[in-house]
Amino acid sequence: MLTPVNPTSLDRTSPPSRTDTGRTPDPALPAGVRIRALRSVYGDPRAAAELLSRLTPRQAAGLDPLPTEPASLAPELLTRYRREIRALPDDTRLLLLLAAADQYPVATHAFLRAVAAGRLDTRPLDAAETAGVAHATAGGVVFRDAWTRIAAYETGDPADRRDVHRLLARVLGAEGETPRRSWHRGAGALGPSVRLSAELRTAAQRAGDAGEHPLACALVERAAALSSDPREQSRLLNRAAGDAWQSGEGDRARRLAATTDSDALNGVFALRAGNAAEAFDALLTAVGRREPGEPADSPNVVPPNGASPSAGSPDATTPPATTPPTNATPLTAGTPLAIETSRITAVPRTPAPDHAVHLLARATEAAVYTGDLRRCREAAAVASRIGIVPHGTLGGLAAAFEGRYEDARDLLKAAAGRCGPGGDPTLLIHAGIAALMLGDHTRATTATVRAAASARARGAIVVVAQAMEFRAYAEFWTGHPRAAETATADALWQAHATGQDNGACHLQAALAMFAALTGDGDVCRERAAAARSYALGRGLGLPAALAQWALAYLDLSSGRFAAAAARLRALAGFGPGHGHRAIRHLATPHYVEAAARSGDTRIARAAHADYDRWARAVRSPDDLALSARCRALLAPGDEAVEHYRIALDLHARGTRDFERARTELLLGGALRRLRRRAEARDRLHTSLEAFESFGAPHCAAQARAELRALGTPVAATALPTPGELAPTTRLTAQQLMVARMAADGATNREIAVRLALSPRTIDHHLRGVFSRLGIRSRIELVRLLAEGEAS
Repeated sequence: MLTPVNPTSLDRTSPPSRTDTGRTPDPALPAGVRIRALRSVYGDPRAAAELLSRLTPRQAAGLDPLPTEPASLAPELLTRYRREIRALPDDTRLLLLLAAADQYPVATHAFLRAVAAGRLDTRPLDAAETAGVAHATAGGVVFRDAWTRIAAYETGDPADRRDVHRLLARVLGAEGETPRRSWHRGAGALGPSVRLSAELRTAAQRAGDAGEHPLACALVERAAALSSDPREQSRLLNRAAGDAWQSGEGDRARRLAATTDSDALNGVFALRAGNAAEAFDALLTAVGRREPGEPADSPNVVPPNGASPSAGSPDATTPPATTPPTNATPLTAGTPLAIETSRITAVPRTPAPDHAVHLLARATEAAVYTGDLRRCREAAAVASRIGIVPHGTLGGLAAAFEGRYEDARDLLKAAAGRCGPGGDPTLLIHAGIAALMLGDHTRATTATVRAAASARARGAIVVVAQAMEFRAYAEFWTGHPRAAETATADALWQAHATGQDNGACHLQAALAMFAALTGDGDVCRERAAAARSYALGRGLGLPAALAQWALAYLDLSSGRFAAAAARLRALAGFGPGHGHRAIRHLATPHYVEAAARSGDTRIARAAHADYDRWARAVRSPDDLALSARCRALLAPGDEAVEHYRIALDLHARGTRDFERARTELLLGGALRRLRRRAEARDRLHTSLEAFESFGAPHCAAQARAELRALGTPVAATALPTPGELAPTTRLTAQQLMVARMAADGATNREIAVRLALSPRTIDHHLRGVFSRLGIRSRIELVRLLAEGEAS
């Protein structure tokens, strides 16, 4: 008997009926469980209520995968629907069965051709329409909802099901329809068949190469069912689990993988939804040996399209070479990575298998998530032992951990440079991580945006949310909190929906950071608490540290300097789920500011010394600017002012606009204390306008406080009241011109071209426009300009 599998996306189903009563998932359940439960039942509240009542305690806690088969999801609802279908005439049920088989679990769009080939009369469909079950259209049959379609299929007699699948297979002969024809041929088989199983495997490979991972998963599952060899079945189910994971069906992937014993799959699943330390161990074990029966093109360890890396592509990371000599000195855990690296470059190597390179990349991610970067050395040692040159991010992180900043810079630059369009999504994400470490936020954004685009093109939707995890850092630094917050919230939902709760925790921490910047203290604390609580239980040092940084930044921007310094000191705490050295390093400028302004300059100087060495090694204008700002905070009087000026000159060559505004604020305060009132007022007004344009009220309040100390009271900007003049009268002619172009949808670069100005100047003008009008978005700008012109 053929058991259909779950469709992978809601957009392939009819809209669920919400007219019947039913409770939605309990808000006390973890967010990931609630979202996946609703998604698995196609948004039907009745089915959701039934599913929740059937969950085990471990499933309700998100520890075990949810059910995936319809009979396990909502058996009572399915029984009622099947009763409705059985009440229809035989001819009507047969047509509904044909339509359901054409749509579920694989959409093949062959119903009308099958009706013509079988010379079937479609008039009996009138009875289905009268019963409110389905209706005919010019393109086929539209069911009342997804569960009606499932019931129509499940109600069919096994022999009738095989017949309709064979009929559908007969009419699918066009170019590109081969995988779907093979699916129906396999579904119409009576029992095990070596020939059909082989055909389905070949069809699955084609589907995977085309980025159709849901179809590939269904084909491989059916191939396993038609195979009589237990070892072959295990290998095929392992492959199906990889395709299910790539398509975003996390629960199905984990259930399929449970029938096999794959370190690679278990490592990937633990990395994205389990304990990160266990993920690292499993992935490193899998690197050292090929899984029993696992092909080199297994979808869980190679690029999502199954293609091999080509020369010149971002994936081509392994130079040709030969096996290392047997008399090489053995590596130990205490061997310095510099020695390991010299061996890697001195000893010819064999080309690295794709699966091992990708597993090493995943192991690197596990080390990054745990916060225990010593593990990068372990991964580098394993790579050296088996003759693999890993992606540069691994070596770069290990070198940075050991304090070899120049080596780290070279390795990270090589990794960050591999961010061309169309590359492997995982390696593009690693290029983004490397760029973030180097302070190159433009390249980090480019790499992560391309990673998401490449993942979508290859059908690997599971990677899209992960790309946003690291893009959020670049968006934060470059002063785009509102737009980035919206995109991050979307990615959070997607991470939960695809079973990536660890990634969701990271995104939750990023949203806490955005809330800290925009001054929403309650949201910041709520998101940070949720992220830290989850991270501690899964050994996730990265999101825990990011959440701690968000709370510290909220304290810092609110003037609670001692509290901020205490929180940032805690980032040095070692151990999975507690701290993260990379985040602590990135947060050093804020730590120096908090420590210096709370009088603890001794620790601040020590923190700055290491940060300055890194900034000089990587030569990032932004990092050098922040190092100069730290030096200013630790210097007296006029000397501090000179360091601030150097910092601003460096900021002008960088991209961290928000930090530039903060440097302006600190310089304005220093000038005020030196009684240089005119320049101080100018600097403080500039920073105030920038903070208001960024939507950072706490920082804006600090700028106003400094201006009030100068005897220049500045009220909080508010939207104009109906009795005031039109808001456009507050703008200069140049600002009004820029505002109108922006309201028409032009980008800053397009406006710059039209007005023969630099994009940075346009950005400055728009900040002034937003500040003068008291708005935070272009949507508000469109509304206000429309109101002004109407009046």
